[in-house]
Amino acid sequence: MSVVGFDWGNESCIVAVARQRGIDVVLNDESKRETPAVVCFGDKQRFIGTAGAASTMMNPKNSISQMKRLIGRQFSDPELQRDLKALPFTVTEGPDGYPLIHARYLGEMRTFTPTQVLGMVLSDLKGIAEKNLNAAVVDCCIGIPVYFTDLQRRAVVDAATIAGLHPLRLFHETTATALAYGIYKTDLPENEQLNVAFVDIGHASMQVCIAGFKKGQLKILAHSFDRSLGGRDFDEVLFQHFAAKFKVDYHIDVFQNARACLRLRTACEKLKKVLSANPEAPLNIECLMDDKDVRGFIKREEFEQISIPILERVKRPLEKAISEAGLAIENVHMVEVVGSGSRVPAIIRILTEFFGKEPRRTMNASESVSRGCALQCAILSPTFKVREFQANESFPFQIALSWKGSAPEAQNGAGDNQQSTIVFPKGNPIPSVKALTFFRSGTFTVDVHYTDVSELQAPAKISTYTIGPFQSTKGERARVKVKVRLNLHGIVSIESATLLEEEEVELQVSKEQSKESTSMNTDEASTNTAPASSNETDVNMQDAKGPADIPGAENGVPESGDKPAQMETDTKVEAPKKKVKKTNIPVSEFIYGAMVPADVQKAVEKEFEMALQDRVMEETKDKKNAVEAYVYDMRNKLGDKYEEFVTDSLRQEFTAKLQEVEDWLYEEGEDETKGVYTAKLEELKKQGDPIEERYKEYTERGSVIDQLVYCINSYREAAMSNDPKFDHIDLAEKQKVLNECVEAEAWLREKKQQQDTLPKHAAPVLLSADVRKKAEAVDRFCRPIMTKPKPAKPATPEAPATSPPQGSEQQHGGDPSAGADTHQSANDKAADGSGDASGEPMETDKSDTTSAA
Repeated sequence: MSVVGFDWGNESCIVAVARQRGIDVVLNDESKRETPAVVCFGDKQRFIGTAGAASTMMNPKNSISQMKRLIGRQFSDPELQRDLKALPFTVTEGPDGYPLIHARYLGEMRTFTPTQVLGMVLSDLKGIAEKNLNAAVVDCCIGIPVYFTDLQRRAVVDAATIAGLHPLRLFHETTATALAYGIYKTDLPENEQLNVAFVDIGHASMQVCIAGFKKGQLKILAHSFDRSLGGRDFDEVLFQHFAAKFKVDYHIDVFQNARACLRLRTACEKLKKVLSANPEAPLNIECLMDDKDVRGFIKREEFEQISIPILERVKRPLEKAISEAGLAIENVHMVEVVGSGSRVPAIIRILTEFFGKEPRRTMNASESVSRGCALQCAILSPTFKVREFQANESFPFQIALSWKGSAPEAQNGAGDNQQSTIVFPKGNPIPSVKALTFFRSGTFTVDVHYTDVSELQAPAKISTYTIGPFQSTKGERARVKVKVRLNLHGIVSIESATLLEEEEVELQVSKEQSKESTSMNTDEASTNTAPASSNETDVNMQDAKGPADIPGAENGVPESGDKPAQMETDTKVEAPKKKVKKTNIPVSEFIYGAMVPADVQKAVEKEFEMALQDRVMEETKDKKNAVEAYVYDMRNKLGDKYEEFVTDSLRQEFTAKLQEVEDWLYEEGEDETKGVYTAKLEELKKQGDPIEERYKEYTERGSVIDQLVYCINSYREAAMSNDPKFDHIDLAEKQKVLNECVEAEAWLREKKQQQDTLPKHAAPVLLSADVRKKAEAVDRFCRPIMTKPKPAKPATPEAPATSPPQGSEQQHGGDPSAGADTHQSANDKAADGSGDASGEPMETDKSDTTSAA
């Protein structure tokens, strides 16, 4: 199973994978570590990532980017409206009040949601990971900003589903950075906490996280952020400066031309990077607009002067993070800076002044998030064993539940009758489960909402849950336990609702059973158990340990009851008990602004269709390129190495055909289907393949003939050899080998004579394949004969180990050479495998068989 982490940025994305030796950032098709987060819609296909970025300048109005600023936000959001002014593509308000992106695709205007476009980007990143891993990628971990709302988190999960991914966790980017920082540290303290501030200034936002490290764990102490303070704001300052300057100096208004705007923004981004390392920098753009070349110049001091409104905002998230962490600035031991926007020298100066220490850059500013996500995915994956390290995440917002009070309270003059309680306070651990108990007689609704939306700039309401229908058997208000879950993604939902009813049961208790009855089920309560009070409120809340409630407690009140007395006799007694009956209640949810499952499924199908169209177009391009390459290659070869293998008339005819196809490619054949290009290539190959075959036969023929000659000579020499190792082969068998060699030699001589009389442009009669077959036939016939094993000689009994040396000659009939024969037999047996392989080899041919034995 693959383990992948995705850092999906506002401008670019990075893919990291976990391997056995560690975390690697993988390269895209252009061998780059960063892939642009761009989708460009064309007349026939989409261009995503690096291909999309390459098409942006030529097709700006259909190039969609900066999805991080659009996803999960209402169209009326003032911040979104400011962002839209700088975007070259068209965005309108959809029927649900959320943005709809307009682009021309396949020759007609189409609309896409930001979630769909993000799904396309994630699909491209998935393809990059799969190419590098040579395996399917499904499970992953995706980095998200800490300020993402519940709706935005759900939208990212939906986008991952559209891309065919299953995110194990949506991981806060600053927490991912902290994990990538801490897991490799071997010198973390065991008792005292090491406090590190992580400042992430990305393309569009600034995030600050203060984490406490101890050996084997990290704890997030505080989060803070500025949603719209990033590197692009400095780009925008430069853009506005030069746009005004060029309007005065060159009388051109770049705002009237989308392509000119894009080119100037790109140049300003490069200028900002140059100013990070140099005190001054020039700006030169050829033919920016109206055929005018423009030139500009700016010093770093001037750049910082016009950026003062942005720089003044940097301290606010820092002060808030320190305040919420409850730390003094001197108790922050280290400051780590990451993010593409962190390279501005003025920002580093502000951080140094605030913390009283120089920020460190021990981490890769662009890759730390993706590496942390890949590490988290490896920790969650069962296929990887990762060093023990616990990341204790905290939730950055405060979540409450609200509901209408029950009917009796309304009759008692409760006024508005709207009640609420905070279930997940700010800083609550992720994940977490809380249990609430309601007293209701029928279906009721519960709203999930934020208590403070001043930072979020989002609607307070998250979702509404309808719990029911249900009915109490006693016709009175029943106890309903509701479990609320804050999952790993930071998404809040009501997980389940359970109807709890007490019913009396008669239990037959024997002597043996009574001895075991001291261990009571937590759902049982004696008749003396006091019901939870509902006079003050109709809901009780408790923390749930995991998916279950606190053992032995109900509504925060520990269960109590009289222990039944142990019976000393075997007679049965009746013990009236009250048992809690649990019944699951249906729960239906409505998420404000989210895609319903049916729409997600439609988006999955639509993405599959578009991906299929892209693949068909890529294959068509490949076929067209193959035709073009064949034309150029064959034309060059016809005048070079193929010249002798084709007649003059045929060469002229074929060259004319190649020229005709080349002209067709750039005229009528510019836009054809894959099948047409395939047919055209086959048509050319019908004429070109025989020429290529003749050239190939000519170049290969000499080496394969040499192989056959070597084979014939080798077997002939073996058959005529006087070597003793061939003495056991019959002369008749050897003669067969000689005859086979003579026959093969005669066949080769005849074919070679025929071939030598033919010109190079004629079809060959001596084919390399036929020569190889002949060599294989000779080898197949001769090898079994010439490698026939020697027959095994009968073994002579060996002398006992106790026999004296003087008696050895008598055992062999007085023949002193008998020992040599015995030794030879033993060698033969060893060679044949019929002797005892465990015996020690004999070193000399001594006649003394006792020593041999």
